[in-house]
Amino acid sequence: MIDRYLTPEMKTLWSEASRYRAWLRVELSAMRAQGELGEVPGGAHAEFAPLTEANPLDDAFAERVAEIESVTRHDIVAFTTALTERYGESARFVHHGLTSTDVVDTAQNLLLDEALGLILADVGALRDICRAQAVTYKHTPTIGRTHGIHAEPMTFGLKFLNWMAALERDLERLSAARARIQVVMLSGSVGTYAHVSPQVEEKVARSWGWQPAPVTNQTLSRDRHAEVLSAIAILGTTLEKISVEIRHLQRSEVREAMEPFGKGQKGSSSMPHKKNPILTENVTGMARLLRGYLVTALENVALWHERDISHSSAERVILPDATGLASYATRRLSGVLKGLVVFPERMLHNLNDLGGLVFSQRVLHLLIDEKGMAREAAYAIVQRNALQSWKTGEGLRDLLQADAENPLSDTELDEAFNLDWYLREVDAIYGRFGL
Repeated sequence: MIDRYLTPEMKTLWSEASRYRAWLRVELSAMRAQGELGEVPGGAHAEFAPLTEANPLDDAFAERVAEIESVTRHDIVAFTTALTERYGESARFVHHGLTSTDVVDTAQNLLLDEALGLILADVGALRDICRAQAVTYKHTPTIGRTHGIHAEPMTFGLKFLNWMAALERDLERLSAARARIQVVMLSGSVGTYAHVSPQVEEKVARSWGWQPAPVTNQTLSRDRHAEVLSAIAILGTTLEKISVEIRHLQRSEVREAMEPFGKGQKGSSSMPHKKNPILTENVTGMARLLRGYLVTALENVALWHERDISHSSAERVILPDATGLASYATRRLSGVLKGLVVFPERMLHNLNDLGGLVFSQRVLHLLIDEKGMAREAAYAIVQRNALQSWKTGEGLRDLLQADAENPLSDTELDEAFNLDWYLREVDAIYGRFGL
């Protein structure tokens, strides 16, 4: 993680001190459950927990763990040693019957759960901005493009409505992935519960409102984490899709919408006139990283036998980075869309820029439906005049009006080139979303 692309919440969440606090939460929950079951003295938790509340784990504790780990070369051993130093003999029943991965994997799920909660809030906020903008520009005409070429009229609000719907699906995927990692694993060295009873795991899970992992070896299966990274990567594609559209609309030749440009902002070190889409370009780059993290998460699923740690080093990078970037990129794009500068007059100008070519399908259908022409014959008339329009810049309606083979009257041509006809079902589309 680098500070440049971190939200304050994610920076705190993925700090070393926060990680050790999550480890301690697992240890305390296990100790309490073991005391209730008689696996450790009943007063162990009551003696230990207040000390941790009075003197919570902080950055100094994290630094001490690092010092010890430089000697032990084992993070959990360094952690429990530092706990004993800090809290004395009251820590003697910490990690009783557990193996390192019980604590690390379950605590990591705590952190992922909180991280996904932050991302869900960010995506929900972006979705709400798209909904508001969809309503604002519901009836603002613009040209729809396919292959980058003018196709047919639509409204600018429909772009936002499409983005809103995609973000709704992202919220569903992220919520499902979050539920997948809301599991507790406290099953011992190879998942056999030889030194800790299954009831401990069940009690801890129940106290958190989670589920016990139904079967494990010494790790939680990494398909769970891959699902999380998959949902985040797909979110990245949504963010990129929106960003690429904004970047295209800001191009000098288009100029239909542009990112907000702050007071005192500079677009170029050498060209004072420049206003570049730097925010959405930034989000596009982040989306590439999010897809890359998924590849590593997928490769982490296959481990040796009951456990190896080839996944561990990778997860120390990809989990904080992926969740951190997802949150940051989503918030950045929210700022762009909320402050988007929109030029409806330019949209209408661009829509009419090709002299009516974008109404060609309506002409085609009138020739077929109203005049009874064969499709091939009708298509030939429209295409011939459309290609002439492309070549000379003459208006398609004027060319059709002068074409002796065109049977449409002036009134029928007016009907064919009616913009409102193309947009008559917009309200029905919005109605599907209660808008």
